[in-house]
Amino acid sequence: MLILLCILAALLLVLGFEMLLVMGVPSILARLTEFPNLPDIVIAQKMVGGVNVGTLLAIPFFIFAADLMAHGTIAERLMNLVKRNLGHRSGGIGHTTVVSCMAFGSVCGSAPATVAALGRFLHPELVRAGYKERFSLGLIAASAECALLIPPSITLLVYAWLTGTSVAALFAGGLAVGVVLALAFMLYVAFVTRRAGIEPAPRASAAERFEAVKASLLALGMPVIILGGIYSGFFTATEAAAVAVAYALLVEMVIYRQLGWRDVMHVAEQSALTIVAIFILLAVGSLLAYFVTLARLPDQLLMLLNDWQVNWVVFLLIINVVLLIAGMFIDPNSIMVILLPAIFPVATALGIDPIHFGLVVCLNICIGMITPPFGLDLFVTSSALRKPVETVIAGIWPFVLTNIAVLLVISYVPSISTALPRLLGY
Repeated sequence: MLILLCILAALLLVLGFEMLLVMGVPSILARLTEFPNLPDIVIAQKMVGGVNVGTLLAIPFFIFAADLMAHGTIAERLMNLVKRNLGHRSGGIGHTTVVSCMAFGSVCGSAPATVAALGRFLHPELVRAGYKERFSLGLIAASAECALLIPPSITLLVYAWLTGTSVAALFAGGLAVGVVLALAFMLYVAFVTRRAGIEPAPRASAAERFEAVKASLLALGMPVIILGGIYSGFFTATEAAAVAVAYALLVEMVIYRQLGWRDVMHVAEQSALTIVAIFILLAVGSLLAYFVTLARLPDQLLMLLNDWQVNWVVFLLIINVVLLIAGMFIDPNSIMVILLPAIFPVATALGIDPIHFGLVVCLNICIGMITPPFGLDLFVTSSALRKPVETVIAGIWPFVLTNIAVLLVISYVPSISTALPRLLGY
């Protein structure tokens, strides 16, 4: 029956059904066929109770804050700050793209929002500097991944909710892994720059650099408040998300006067649509996870792996392949709510640190976001910059390979993910 339900889910996915039905229909059929005596009210209780978790409140707040900043001037100010200080170096505008995406990711936690906010500024600069169109588009789409790793990451919040892992510890590990990924991208940018013979931009004057710092001070205050508050214990990740919204409203509406009430209502409407879609998936995923637990699927997987004498090294290799393939077709939140209830208990049973495993899962999801045929960031980049998606795909492959190389390092050197959390006492 389990095999038949998996085949049904795969068939629904191939036929183009919404993920709500891909996860929901097999869940309901599992209840009807395997647990017919289960009261109907349990279905509603598991769906509502699954998302009735305080940690998940951080998601709508961070999404709203990201959308406010994407429509305001915080993104542009952060980009100008990085450009003034890095633009004169070899590969400066390419490095500016990577670091700007890291900086904006540290205040929004969303890769699509990072592409939408920064792409329209960075793409013309890259082309003007002499980089090819497809490389420029690929670099923007790939660099936005850092927002999924650099805290506050919405993906890590979902992982924390599903597994009970400390949000603060995951954020610390994500910061380390995000920096490693960014450095790998910058090495590739340096290689392309040297091979193409691209000259750096003129050095900004001290006055221009000072002006850029002054203009971005309030934008830089956002990550300081969020991360400083979390790691100092002053407030939780959920409270930090609420503070991020209040700060974004204060800066964009009152100080910069970039957004009016009409703009805020428009942004809120867009954010609400995104939030509702995510929470419907999380609710249905909670129901699916419940039946996975009732069917004792993790126990069966663990027994199978023990019979095959699979250790943690081989297990991570299998998980990486599965997640990479899944990422090509399924959105990040759906991947986690479908797979984590089954594979997380197996990972912990094999001795894999939950923080390390979370970063491996998150990095796989990052790769899925930029992998054809259905990588979300490919289409966001194409739409935001009004370029053919085929051109974006043509430029993304070197960054996919760079990602896979970093993934192998992160998978088999656990200390990269766990050293900073341990240093902070998690």
